[in-house]
Amino acid sequence: MRTGPFSAALRAALAVRGLALHRVQHRLAQRGIRVGVTSLSYWQRGVRRPERPESLRAVTALEEILELPPHALTRLIGPRATSDHPPARPYRTLLEPAAAVESLLAALGAPADGGLHTVIHYEHVHIGAHRELAARDSQHVVRAHRDGVDRYLAIHHGDPGCDTQRVRVRGLGNCRVGRIRRHGPSGVIVVELLLDGRLRAGETAVLGYRFEDGTGEPSHEYVRGFTYGGGQYVLQVGFDRAALPVHCRRFARPSATAPYEAVADLTLNAHGSVHLVEQQVRPGLLGITWEWD
Repeated sequence: MRTGPFSAALRAALAVRGLALHRVQHRLAQRGIRVGVTSLSYWQRGVRRPERPESLRAVTALEEILELPPHALTRLIGPRATSDHPPARPYRTLLEPAAAVESLLAALGAPADGGLHTVIHYEHVHIGAHRELAARDSQHVVRAHRDGVDRYLAIHHGDPGCDTQRVRVRGLGNCRVGRIRRHGPSGVIVVELLLDGRLRAGETAVLGYRFEDGTGEPSHEYVRGFTYGGGQYVLQVGFDRAALPVHCRRFARPSATAPYEAVADLTLNAHGSVHLVEQQVRPGLLGITWEWD
């Protein structure tokens, strides 16, 4: 009860008092507060936390019903998640195979906001000797903006001709691969990366993961979509010495249908790679495009 998180404290108090959720709902109703049993269940499981004024009134009343000291529960809720992070941009504005992405996310029961946002993301894309997207590695720091998040959903969009059944995913650090959903016609894969435990709002996790592809046609660009603004992003694209491009550029796009913005030339270094660094990303798309001879 002293250290939380809110969900664990609420579960403990309910268990000690031996009150079923429908009885708690009834006692709240007697005080003129309407909260569903489903919401109470979500609170104690850490799936959601109370944020609306009526919900916060319910928590104060719960302290009386469960015979707790004043503010024993309310102090554990913390600031509203939405004060710093507005609702996420829908994926349909970021990725062209929007229907495929949204159907795969729905199949995995993904919440609308994902529960996590990027703090720092370093991504290294490997382009092979046949100009194909061979693999991409991520070192990804994420922060939870609500209690109870225990997974990150990673999306891979292969180039035309991608054989999604042959794409492999590896958890390289602090996560393991869970369920995988594939949509062959669009070349989209969505993967659950399971964390070691549930994060409280504000807590961070450092994930390492890798997609191994190499099944598509020659690649011409790599794009990363951001549903939230803020955070830092570094993208490095490395080319096999047997297949170096003649021209590389970075770009940004507010959406998948918007024109390219902030276009700037990039120069290959001595190791056959180019990169971009964005100190504070905006919702939308960032990427690097290149041309072959």
